[in-house]
Amino acid sequence: MPKPKKVTLIATTAMGLESIVAKEVKGLGYEDVTVENGRVRYEADLSAIPRSNLWLRSADRVKLVIGEFKATTFDDLFEQTKALPWEDYIPEDGSVPVIGKSVKSTLYSVRDCQSIVKKAIVERMRKMYGLASRIEESGPEHKVEIAIHKDHALLTMDTSGAGLHKRGYRTGQGEAPLKETMAAALVQLTNWNPNEPFVDPFCGSGTIPIEAALIGQNIAPGFNREFASESWDFIPYNLWEAAFNEAEEAANYDQELNITGLDVDGRMIETAKANAIEAGLGDLITWKQMQVKDFNPKEKNGYIVGNPPYGERIGDKEEVEQMYKDFGLIMRDHPSWSVYVITSNEKFEKLYGLPATKRRKLYNGFIKIDYYQYFGKKEY
Repeated sequence: MPKPKKVTLIATTAMGLESIVAKEVKGLGYEDVTVENGRVRYEADLSAIPRSNLWLRSADRVKLVIGEFKATTFDDLFEQTKALPWEDYIPEDGSVPVIGKSVKSTLYSVRDCQSIVKKAIVERMRKMYGLASRIEESGPEHKVEIAIHKDHALLTMDTSGAGLHKRGYRTGQGEAPLKETMAAALVQLTNWNPNEPFVDPFCGSGTIPIEAALIGQNIAPGFNREFASESWDFIPYNLWEAAFNEAEEAANYDQELNITGLDVDGRMIETAKANAIEAGLGDLITWKQMQVKDFNPKEKNGYIVGNPPYGERIGDKEEVEQMYKDFGLIMRDHPSWSVYVITSNEKFEKLYGLPATKRRKLYNGFIKIDYYQYFGKKEY
């Protein structure tokens, strides 16, 4: 099976995080980068598949582009899918599930599109492998997606498997957990560096402090998990070994960190501790059960990144609004601290008592949220 030397990859992202993911991709050394809505596209060599999966902190998954074309009829879709070199990627016993989506396109039946793409791939593989009957599909999974947008068909294979937010450290979580990929983006949207104090006063199951610690010690977020493409024949396993070795060598385990997670709920603190241990961070992070109104930092020039309760449930609203007010009053006494808060509560600035230096619109799942950023005045 000939191995493709160059590949086109798409790192999918939550809306609003495209520029963060593009920066991460460029940080891996890939320059040929195009930013689109909800995704970052780039050209690279084959080793980019293991490296991207291991290192991208804020992307949802990494997809390999097999082909794209205009398709307004099922014949178009079938013939052009069949013309693609599937045998370069999928062995003759490869399992090929097909998923799909269609937006504003002539071919709107997703189920029909999926079955036509599947049929075209099978026909191509039977011909190229000289198979008399159907393909076995007993081998590694190569999940194909057909995405049609305004009659433009894009065929990709999912290299990640489980979404990249599944780092492998979550032993437990709270009611409304923040995705690990979003937490990493929130940290990367600050100017925090690992020598400065970092606090999450609403830490829940600890996602933001854990992601900050991984960033602080330059630990690859995918280091403790597996990926679908690890079992793919066309990616030589030595590329995976090289990527894991690179990640091991890049980690700076000697970097001291001053990271604290606070939460009013003691059970959440226990969960956060367990998650941090599972992430290989041991007791690098300090966890404390504490109400926000009791927070009184002793250091200067610290960073707060938090995802407080939004107060959307009946009965919670007044309590949450009071917490925002208390928080604002406390932080007024610590002007050297920078504060970053993500919430869907549109009254946040008014309750906190100060307009944000900067606001950024993001999406937590399907909830539109604002990232309120207050830049501290550094004291030396």
